[in-house]
Amino acid sequence: MPICISPELPAYKILAKENIFVMDMNRAAHQDIRPLHVLVVNLMPKKIETECQFLRLLSNTPLQVEVEFLHVSSHICKNTSQNHLATFYRTFSEINDQYYDGCIITGAPVEHLAFEEVDYWEELCIIMEWTKSHVFSTMHICWAAFAGLYYHFHIPKFLLPKKMFGVFPQYVLEPHCQLLRGFNDIFHAPHSRHAEVHREDIEKISKLCILTESPISGVHIVANQNGRQYFITGHSEYNRFTLRDEYLRDLKKGADIQLPYQYFPNDDSSQEPHYSWGCSANLLFFNWLNYCIYQLVPYDLSLLELYNWEWEAGL
Repeated sequence: MPICISPELPAYKILAKENIFVMDMNRAAHQDIRPLHVLVVNLMPKKIETECQFLRLLSNTPLQVEVEFLHVSSHICKNTSQNHLATFYRTFSEINDQYYDGCIITGAPVEHLAFEEVDYWEELCIIMEWTKSHVFSTMHICWAAFAGLYYHFHIPKFLLPKKMFGVFPQYVLEPHCQLLRGFNDIFHAPHSRHAEVHREDIEKISKLCILTESPISGVHIVANQNGRQYFITGHSEYNRFTLRDEYLRDLKKGADIQLPYQYFPNDDSSQEPHYSWGCSANLLFFNWLNYCIYQLVPYDLSLLELYNWEWEAGL
């Protein structure tokens, strides 16, 4: 089944050329089903690139999914045109009385800052609090995972001595949880970050469970035991060339950047990189939409505020 987005969105034509099943809103309105409503809070600078990455993964299920994009109004985006934001994005004041089946909060290149120093931190806190009553399940990606763990559970982030950069093996610790149905014991995921959270801090919080981790890249996926919050320190949404483009960008800037781990064949950056995480990435988002949301969410989303937030769905 398709994802439903505006045909004017640049990602529409890009994805259609890739044989990704996309549908415009007019056609979707004539289908007698209730689609899943997913909100993407896009904090990344290159918003069109990030849109395509998540839309590819959200399209790979039998479910019809309507996707909306939100940008923070307290930050001026320099890498995406204001016309694009005005046309395809909404602000929190426009949607704060609505309800969503799912929400994705993306990463952001602000790890070097304390959370309170980020110019949109106060607005993001309001959004994260709002998700508890207006969203059935929220996925926090990379920096947003650190931000969510800090805001909801007061778990600190720690800066790394060097960038965690590459494709790392991840070990499944909770194979029977809904999010990881069908996963191999070991799978791969890209990471591109300057910070981390510590296992011992997470283990102090009884409401949290570590689902996957790596002996190299550390904690990967953390879940709220109620099944309605996921915190993912990696970037499964990245396409084949994202890490390459980041590597070349940093080289051009003169940054002290190492080759991405286990990414280029024979560590030769002139070769096409391996895409070793695609199956697990698609399965991750399929499971989230189907098992963590569709099978559990009420048909009437306005009932979300009546749900017991603390212990509802379970892992």
